[in-house]
Amino acid sequence: MGAALMPELPEVETVRRGLAPVMEGARFDKVEVRRGDLRWPLQKDFGTRLEGETIAGLGRRAKYLVADLSSGDVLLMHLGMSGSFRVVHERGAVIPGAYYHERNKAETHDHVVFHMSSGARVAFNDPRRFGSMKIVRRAELHEEPLLRALGPEPLGNAFDAAMLARACAGKATSIKAALSDQRVVAGLGNIYVCEALHRAGLSPRRRASTLALRSGAPHERAGRLVAAIRDVLAEAIRAGGSSLRDHKQTDGELGMFQHNFRVYDREENECPTSGCSGTIRRIVQTGRSTFYCAICQR
Repeated sequence: MGAALMPELPEVETVRRGLAPVMEGARFDKVEVRRGDLRWPLQKDFGTRLEGETIAGLGRRAKYLVADLSSGDVLLMHLGMSGSFRVVHERGAVIPGAYYHERNKAETHDHVVFHMSSGARVAFNDPRRFGSMKIVRRAELHEEPLLRALGPEPLGNAFDAAMLARACAGKATSIKAALSDQRVVAGLGNIYVCEALHRAGLSPRRRASTLALRSGAPHERAGRLVAAIRDVLAEAIRAGGSSLRDHKQTDGELGMFQHNFRVYDREENECPTSGCSGTIRRIVQTGRSTFYCAICQR
């Protein structure tokens, strides 16, 4: 398998669902900040601003976890390349899961530890320290540099064929590059763009502007692509995401969707499309590997 990759939307959504039962409605009884810097330095009052506050809701925006706090603050958390959360009951019993996988219990890279009133200890472990945490006022969230340029959520109601056509109209870039642009659609990354394009039968080399008609209305291929994106993300979330190297769920489980890849990392394999005689190829676009079938993806 290739090098470790940034977790994508399904992985982050899986983590959110793993954390919600022990964090939503729970209070931060104690916050241990074991080092003051992750990708960026943590705010000096990071721990004290959280202690005593309750998480009213735990959501997700693109690849960010978004915790709404009773104080009116919002805690933004990003996994980075190797970040993960380990959830343990204070009495020491790991919360089990359907695909539980025993993980390394070494606490060397546990940089931030939340002690919750739910009785859970939630440790953020990040060997590479590319993850990040930041507290922002809810009223100022729309101005937050990390979020303000993000496009619509691909599983949200605003993301449809018309929206995608508008975003891509006139773009000379490839459809692969357009979908990877977080300003066009939020949360998609290399794996799921490759998978969605294969399902939609669209070449990653195709010009993005061809998703729109001259009138600006969506071409039928835009509808196919939106449906494929929604389907592949929903399937990946149900499977718990994709475990390549670093990603694990909060209970230590390994995500299973990598077993369902049609094209990603399957160079020289037969195309799985029924009746297609093609072979999966690998090319490089904007510095990233793209996997596709040149026969059925046009």
